Amino acid sequence: GLGQGGTQRHRQISCHSITVINRPTIRRLACRGGVKRNSGRIYEETRGALKIFMDDVLRDTVAYTENEDR
Repeated sequence: GLGQGGTQRHRQISCHSITVINRPTIRRLACRGGVKRNSGRIYEETRGALKIFMDDVLRDTVAYTENEDR
């Protein structure tokens, strides 16, 4: 029947969810890319670049799904 729980299709996401990308996560990504040492400012720069990239990806995704009439 209805109302028995299950997964939610749409979840509310906070505006500042990019801060979840913490220093060890950025360090692991940089290590995968071949970076040996990070400066202190790289973390905020990486968060900013990642936010711009994700905004572009989400904008394209919304455009594709609206165009597909889903």
